[in-house]
Amino acid sequence: MEQILVYMTAPGQESAQQIGEALLEARLAACVNILPQVRSMYWWEGAIQRDTEVIVLAKTVAELFEPLKACVLGLHPYEVPCVVAVSLDHGHEPFLRWIAEQTRAHSGQ
Repeated sequence: MEQILVYMTAPGQESAQQIGEALLEARLAACVNILPQVRSMYWWEGAIQRDTEVIVLAKTVAELFEPLKACVLGLHPYEVPCVVAVSLDHGHEPFLRWIAEQTRAHSGQ
């Protein structure tokens, strides 16, 4: 089973908390980290935007990415939210196993 790290941004702590709790309750992620207040700069509507955002990191398995993404998109206030996954090709094996064991993919929910 392939484990992934899903990187997301949110406009604030409340939105990030809501997304994180929904992912955990649905067993779509084994763990969610919320990193407060990062400075983001990006192109939007023809101009460079500068905002404060929150980073959300979710550890899960690849087969749950699509339902995880659907859950996030259903809750996220952005028109085009950042939801991207990175494969965890290497890591501490017991931790990687734990990710699989704590998700819906492994628990059969």
